Amino acid sequence: MALTGLFLIAFLVVHAGLNACIWANDGGKMFNAGAHFMGSTVVVRILEIGLMVGFLLHAVQGIMIEIQNRSKRKIGYAVPMGNKGSKWFSRWMGLLGTLVLIFVIIHLAHFWIPNRSHQGWLLGEEINLYESMKEIFQNPVVVIIYIAGCISLAWHLAHGFQSAFRTVGVHNHKYLTMLRSCGYAFSVIVPLTFIMMPLSFYFGWLS
Repeated sequence: MALTGLFLIAFLVVHAGLNACIWANDGGKMFNAGAHFMGSTVVVRILEIGLMVGFLLHAVQGIMIEIQNRSKRKIGYAVPMGNKGSKWFSRWMGLLGTLVLIFVIIHLAHFWIPNRSHQGWLLGEEINLYESMKEIFQNPVVVIIYIAGCISLAWHLAHGFQSAFRTVGVHNHKYLTMLRSCGYAFSVIVPLTFIMMPLSFYFGWLS
């Protein structure tokens, strides 16, 4: 669970970095060039398969852990500890993960599937993803869904980031505060970057 989580964290950095190219405000030239590179390079395409496998494994592992945790203690504690025992987002990782999964499916349906299933893709043609983003993010309902999905991702990362590193042994009491701070910073910066993308198109901040 930790290893697939770290793999997905690395992907989020790359994905956020590539999508940030929209703020070059050049009509999508830089962004589309990056998207073309990611879609046409053999090594990246192989990694894309690994990404899908990693994401599915992470989802399945999360479901299995949630089932195991609930089956081991069907009756709650007599005195609930609340946030004194653990943060609420660490106790609700299953729900947050499910919301993120739904969000990812919607995201794939909007961009990845249309681009990969495009009839001319095998001949080297792709859809204009920048124009697709501009069109899709004119719908306020879609924008709200994306914002809600990114907020769910933020809370999921708030626990998942530090938990993944601690599980594989990359932690020390001396540096625990630093690791926790890095986790919280990551869980804010990356989702906020994704949130600003639909907002930028919806409010017309991009050409």
